[in-house]
Amino acid sequence: MAVILTGKPVAEAINERTAAAVRELEGKGVTPTLCILRVGERPDDLSYERGALKRASAVGVNVVQKLFPEDVSEEELIRSIREINADRSIHGVLMFRPLPRHINETRVCNTLSPEKDMDGITDLSMAGVYAQKELGYPPCTAQAVIELAEHYGIDLKGKNVTVIGRSLVIGKPVAMMLIKKNATVTVCHTRTRDTGAECRRADVIVAAAGSAGMVGADFVRDGQTVIDVGINWSEEKGKIVGDVEFDEVEPVVSALTPVPGGVGAVTTSVLMSHVVNAASKYAR
Repeated sequence: MAVILTGKPVAEAINERTAAAVRELEGKGVTPTLCILRVGERPDDLSYERGALKRASAVGVNVVQKLFPEDVSEEELIRSIREINADRSIHGVLMFRPLPRHINETRVCNTLSPEKDMDGITDLSMAGVYAQKELGYPPCTAQAVIELAEHYGIDLKGKNVTVIGRSLVIGKPVAMMLIKKNATVTVCHTRTRDTGAECRRADVIVAAAGSAGMVGADFVRDGQTVIDVGINWSEEKGKIVGDVEFDEVEPVVSALTPVPGGVGAVTTSVLMSHVVNAASKYAR
């Protein structure tokens, strides 16, 4: 049976470090401040926002909210972002996506200053991930994968890691971050000939395809660590499930993250650590 790698202790450890850093900054007269920018009222955005507000309150990060109706114009949104860029009291921004179809999302995202981009939505932030330079911040979920692995002492150096998924939100950035940890990384996607074979060869699997239960017993072997990033609603089971068929995989592998309660539980903690890091740079 697998060791279950829950996200709660990882988040608690990050929160403790973040809260200590907040107290230190407040002693210097700096209050770390996050701006949440939301267009419309998508249920998943509202759910994440509630979690972020709760986490911010717990660690002492101040939050301001910029809320816009679904029909906001692109120019109004860009004007607000430019004001945020110029506001020295705001250290970081979380902007929910996708934006409504009438808005050019790429243009809007790249209006944000990368040093205030807390979730890797600007081109410069992603360039920083790929070039291993500090330009903005990586996506919080990708960072949460690394935080979870490090918390549980999973040595990535020289290990074969298979990432399933190549999205800019998780797959591609987490692959680059794993390479930075000296892992040997294979990225699988919809055109991969035999994803199961690639997974069976791996020491670590990061499932981030957004496909419920695609990783079954035939994808895994004894001794592996499986990190499930997927969050999917299963009509059949009537609950949230991951990309990994938990009941099939858990008896086979050595370690496995649950869904919910795994990587997702770490994400808002990573977000707050990014805000505090940005505020620390401001305080120098």
